[in-house]
Amino acid sequence: MNALKIIKIGSNFLRANKIPSNILDSELLLSKTLNKSRENILTNLDQKINKKNIFTFQRYIERRSKNEPIAYITEEKEFWSKKFFVNRHTLIPRPETELLIDKILKIYKGKKVSILDVGTGSGCIILSLLSNLKKSNGIAIDVSNDALFVSKKNAIKHKLTSRVKFLNKSIENIFYKKFDLIVSNPPYIERKEIKNLSKDIQMYEPRMALDGGNDGLDLIKKVIYKSKNILKTNGMLALEIGNGQINKVSKVLLNNNFRIFDATKDYNNNVRCVFANKKN
Repeated sequence: MNALKIIKIGSNFLRANKIPSNILDSELLLSKTLNKSRENILTNLDQKINKKNIFTFQRYIERRSKNEPIAYITEEKEFWSKKFFVNRHTLIPRPETELLIDKILKIYKGKKVSILDVGTGSGCIILSLLSNLKKSNGIAIDVSNDALFVSKKNAIKHKLTSRVKFLNKSIENIFYKKFDLIVSNPPYIERKEIKNLSKDIQMYEPRMALDGGNDGLDLIKKVIYKSKNILKTNGMLALEIGNGQINKVSKVLLNNNFRIFDATKDYNNNVRCVFANKKN
């Protein structure tokens, strides 16, 4: 059987299971199966696929048909032009979070800064920052040891282990150091809203990394409260927040001696990132 026929069989099965991106997903899963780029496969659709690879592909398609995200099946997600290892212990990196990176790099380009990444997950934020801020170093914390296994693996992959430390801690337990920059993409979904998320997210992504409590602000507030004590004067706090949270988050920041200097909208025109300086 050739690649074209396999892709069609896979996409038809996914379509029957109401997976909207069925053709693309089938192509990506064949790419994973053969360990070849999607482009290579699409330019060689007549290549023959052996029985072992057909069996592997069918297993991947079966998983995807149950709404398991492609990133967890392929164990890989591209973020900030780099490929990151991911699994079900971490959130899948998303394009919106790249807005956080973009703004920070414009501000700190060429500078030497100390960074704290709160709730690092896959490590995509801290590692993307450090790969561009060559003079800087950082600490990444997470309460999940399983997530830290993933972020450490990514630090090795991107050759950044000498400039980042990973700690199994909550931000409440960071006392001994002051930072130039604290960055976080904390859980910010209201608990009651989790049931309304897409099946891919609801069924597979770690609930602990999604659940922001009753108002979605539990973890955001914690980060703000603690950051005022461990940021250097004029240090920056950069947060990713949820839809419609900007007014409440702004109030908490202002009440905790922060000056907001920028709020960035995402591709759907929702304020997604907020940037604030600690006042003197």
